[in-house]
Amino acid sequence: QVQLVESGGGLVQPGGSLRLSCAASGSIFSINDMGWYRQAPGKQRDLVAVVTSGGATNYADSVKDRFTISRDNAKNTVYLQMNSLKPEDTAVYYCNARIRLIISPWRFNDCWGQGTQVTVSS
Repeated sequence: QVQLVESGGGLVQPGGSLRLSCAASGSIFSINDMGWYRQAPGKQRDLVAVVTSGGATNYADSVKDRFTISRDNAKNTVYLQMNSLKPEDTAVYYCNARIRLIISPWRFNDCWGQGTQVTVSS
């Protein structure tokens, strides 16, 4: 009933930039927090950044001052601008959103995108 579709991943050289997008669609009543997580091979999935419906943000220490999360509530879309990319940023990036559905507005659902690969390499 809800889809999160990510785009914007790819291969970039160290020091380069990428912008990820994630659009939520479906029978949405409202969206609370939206965020990005990443998972490198053999490692757990970790929080990268999160933005509340009011615009407050929080970042992992490893990406502070390099990444910027933002959202467009009218489009149900969250963005991640990634600058000064490093090889250690290489991972699959997943979009996450806490969504209330029209058919059950009293309950938050934890929704995930399919993931997009980001590779930082020369």
